[in-house]
Amino acid sequence: MVNLTPIMIEDQPFTAVTVKLPKTNFMAVTNDHGYIMCGALDVALLNDKLKERKIVAARAVGVRTIDQLLEAPLESVTDAARELGIHPGMSGKEALLKMVK
Repeated sequence: MVNLTPIMIEDQPFTAVTVKLPKTNFMAVTNDHGYIMCGALDVALLNDKLKERKIVAARAVGVRTIDQLLEAPLESVTDAARELGIHPGMSGKEALLKMVK
């Protein structure tokens, strides 16, 4: 099952995506500029093989719900996210607000 839910963070619109898979869930919260995602995100791939795309993304591990994804400290971020001031340790919610242009 796939669930798309509009959410607001400090009056800024985002879309939460949850895909229920066997024995796990895939989760992301996104806007037009970037996204945060569960542990399935391969940050090294985005930084190395897709570097020219300048993808703004961050990963949190050990999360099972969108609320946890928003509150969890980020484990890793892309180089393009770092350029916006997003860094490991900040919450997903803080990172998303830095993705608002």
